[in-house]
Amino acid sequence: MNISPAKRRFQFFNLCAIIMLFLVILAGGVVRATGSGMGCPDWPKCFGRYIPPTDASQLPADYKQKYVLGRMKKNVRFAKTLDLFGYNDLATRIREDRSILVPEDFNVARTWTEYVNRLVGALSGIFLLLTAIYSFAYKRSNNWIIVASIGNLILVVFQAWLGSIVVSTNLVAWIVTVHMLLALAIVALSIYSYHAAKVIGRPKLPVKGLIYALTLIVLVLSTIQISVGTSVREKVDEVSTHMQGNYRQDWVAKAGEIFNNHRDMALVVLVLNVMLYVLIRKSYNRHSIHQQLMSFTFLMILAQIGTGIALSYFALPPFAQASHIVLASLVFGAQYYLLLNLSRSASVRGVGV
Repeated sequence: MNISPAKRRFQFFNLCAIIMLFLVILAGGVVRATGSGMGCPDWPKCFGRYIPPTDASQLPADYKQKYVLGRMKKNVRFAKTLDLFGYNDLATRIREDRSILVPEDFNVARTWTEYVNRLVGALSGIFLLLTAIYSFAYKRSNNWIIVASIGNLILVVFQAWLGSIVVSTNLVAWIVTVHMLLALAIVALSIYSYHAAKVIGRPKLPVKGLIYALTLIVLVLSTIQISVGTSVREKVDEVSTHMQGNYRQDWVAKAGEIFNNHRDMALVVLVLNVMLYVLIRKSYNRHSIHQQLMSFTFLMILAQIGTGIALSYFALPPFAQASHIVLASLVFGAQYYLLLNLSRSASVRGVGV
């Protein structure tokens, strides 16, 4: 089907945005795994420069005191926001947190890690902006594409602010979980708008109730599993702080029941995805997008299990931490795209049974 140049650009920029969003999640995982969140203590510049310094001699005078003061002001503003919503105890804890008064020494590797993370985030923002602009090409065919695209821009701005709070505060563990779930919501909206644009004018497929229900179940469980996984990481951070960064090989073992729940749920997710894989193979031909998506999902799950084993038995290697979260995000994205395609396929070849 021939489409207008504006619609073609929308689909291109939307696809680029989806790819970049997964790269943002990967970059964020690397930042968190390497402890580089404060590698650039100011924003949008980094140590007052558009290009980060490579040596301590390039740092501004009294940079430690300057950026500690800036961090304090940000936390005070956030505490006031919490007060407005009734979280007075949490606001008090943030105000009384003395750990933010400890300045961090300059580390060139962490600075550039955070800077690359910001560049990837900025590029994804540009693609999301272009996606929103060109979404108006669908004004006469599907207004929900416009709503999703503009809504994503609003969410990205909020996500950027929330990310700064994640780095600035040391006590608000649940913000990390909200930050991750919001990232998945942005990915889901981008996938939805891309799929909606691809299926315009194509007939609906008969919905296979059992497959659709099982796909929805595994998608929900994957989301819960990601949420629990962020809580596990927060618990590990608590253990790390308590042990003053020592005995890294014992951190996972001391995380307690929440880690066991995360591991047990992973087995449930694996079993249900095996069942879904069997059903997809029986119901759709091997060239269909349904089988392709399910095969990709299964490979990502196996790779995720591998990184989970590495995290458990090899003292939380940073590469495994970053890989684990981006693989989980890819599983979520593939399952959600499969769910959308079960009712209307975005692939001409995806209609065979």
